[in-house]
Parts: sequence; C-alpha cells; structure tokens
Amino acid sequence: MQQSTTQPMIIPTVSDELILVVPRADILPHGSFHGLQATTMQEITGIIASKKQFLPRSIMETDPTYKQIIPYLIYTHNEKYFLMQRHAKASESRLRSKFSFGIGGHIRQEDMQTDSIFDWARREFHEEVNYNGNLTIQPIGLLNDDSNEVGKVHIGLVMLLMGDREDISVQSELQSGELISLADAEIYKDHMESWSQIVFEYLKNAAPKND
Repeated sequence: MQQSTTQPMIIPTVSDELILVVPRADILPHGSFHGLQATTMQEITGIIASKKQFLPRSIMETDPTYKQIIPYLIYTHNEKYFLMQRHAKASESRLRSKFSFGIGGHIRQEDMQTDSIFDWARREFHEEVNYNGNLTIQPIGLLNDDSNEVGKVHIGLVMLLMGDREDISVQSELQSGELISLADAEIYKDHMESWSQIVFEYLKNAAPKND
C-alpha cells in the first residue's frame, strides 16, 4: 500500500495570539538580504497594509515563508543610546539574557487600531519602558537576518526615537537598561542579540567622525 504524504493540519490552541505577518515574497520582493537596508517607511507600510495577515504565533514561529513584522525602536539622547538586557526568563527563549538596543515586539490584531506603524511604535515603547519626555521618530530602514532561527521568521522596521530626557527605565521583560555611548557599548557586542549587533554597526558607521 502506498503511504500517504498528506501533512496533518496544525490547529492553534484557543489561547494562541494572532500576530501580524506578511508573506516573505511580498515583504522581500527582490529576494533576501542580510543587514539593515535603508528604505522608505511609506513603501514598507504600503506593502504591509495590502498584504498583511494575522496568523497564530505558534505556527508562524517555525514557518519562514512568512515574516513577522517587528518595529525595532532605538532610543537616543545626547549621543547616547538606551541599551537593555532581557530577562533570563523572557518568553522568547532564544533571546534570554541578551543585550538589545531595540524596543519592540509582535503586533497583534487588536494592536492595529490604525494602519500607522508609528502609532503602534509609540504604544509599544511606553509599554516596554518608563519615559515621560517628548519623542521624535526617524525611520531608518528594514532589518533582515536569516542566519539564525529567530531571524528567519522575523523582519524589523528600525526606527530611531530621539528623546529630550535622560530618565528612562525598563519594565516588562527587560531586566535592566542604561543610556550608554557607542564606545562604551563595545564591550557588550558579543552578548547582544543578532539584530542589535547589526544596529550597533550601523550606528557606529553613521556617527560623525572626529578629526
């Protein structure tokens, strides 16, 4: 008898959250790349608005034919950047205890009250950190890293959040955080999550050079 090759249907649990994803072929129409690529947010948000789907997170975590959309927010003030460390018991086991420049997370269906990624970014920022100052958001670009299992199923919308206050502190799944110069952040590089290593190199290259 010929053995059936039909794959069993994966049924999400009732508690499984629905998260924003876009098919890989749509969000990366020119093929995959590695690193941080400058692009206009208008172009990217247009693709997301037209191609977005909300699918169970448990399935999307192992399906690289989709990319989970993650706004990745970098806070800066007076040429210093907010470097954080994730908890050892963070929900994403692959990122536990890693250092990160990026504040961000999955976008759930209930989070998308508007099509503006900037609206969501501000909400996410204030959920993750304590900060009462003003913010100016400057889009940087699209971050992709298919070199590891986390990166294969996620893509980052990197934004620089320029603030006017030093008093910022972590909450949620973040263990600690401090404003730090890029020079002082060098010692943490090998212990950063891969996205933050990419962002770190971008920030160093973009920083003005002293003659």
